[in-house]
Amino acid sequence: MKKHIPNFLTSMNILSGCIACVMAFNGNYLWVVIWVITGAVFDFFDGFSARLLKAYSPLGKELDSLADMVSFGLAPALAVFHFLSTNNTLGSPLFDFSDGTSFYLRELIPYISFLLVIFSGLRLAKFNIDERQSTTFIGLPTPANALFWISFCLGASRFDELAQLFLFYPTIVLIIVFSLLMIVEIPMFSLKIKSLKLKGNELRYLLVVFMIAAVILWNVLGIAAGIILYIILSVVSAKRTQSKNG
Repeated sequence: MKKHIPNFLTSMNILSGCIACVMAFNGNYLWVVIWVITGAVFDFFDGFSARLLKAYSPLGKELDSLADMVSFGLAPALAVFHFLSTNNTLGSPLFDFSDGTSFYLRELIPYISFLLVIFSGLRLAKFNIDERQSTTFIGLPTPANALFWISFCLGASRFDELAQLFLFYPTIVLIIVFSLLMIVEIPMFSLKIKSLKLKGNELRYLLVVFMIAAVILWNVLGIAAGIILYIILSVVSAKRTQSKNG
């Protein structure tokens, strides 16, 4: 019976991701955040329980990746799609047809959000076959990518209409950047703390302190700021390690 516990928790991650997708369709960004974070909790405990119960299985590994695709790939992408669609000022049509319908290029632009799903899939598939990623990550982890986007959408949705319109094209650029970050060959440190000692956990504690302060100052956007700092710290740390070894 105990061997099924990790897979049950992973299934709860999938369920959380599905609910987050429904919330994203409705533009309820707060509940997207809540359900994606709930999925992340289940994602943590399925691995924890598998290690504790020694209940590893090939099925569990594949199921975990599928769950992450829903909770950390599709759900945040749908939130971004809704945000871009809502703040899409159409402007002048590219084509006017004889039946009175018009074609707008900007109607298609929000679909670029689904690059996040594609690259999340590539990231997860790469993780499953890359033996280097046992203690560190190569490329931005999908949960970190998801946390950035759900907090970004919730925080930006609270801006006034003009500010949201201004974010339309910067959001497109960020989608491309974050998609590439998920597959780029940049080592990124794991956020798992194996001991409470400061030595060896300096970057993790710095990130935690910054994120707490950022959330206090900027509300939910502080989470997005924390993910950006995580990326910067990982790049700097990788460069220093490369310099020492080179």
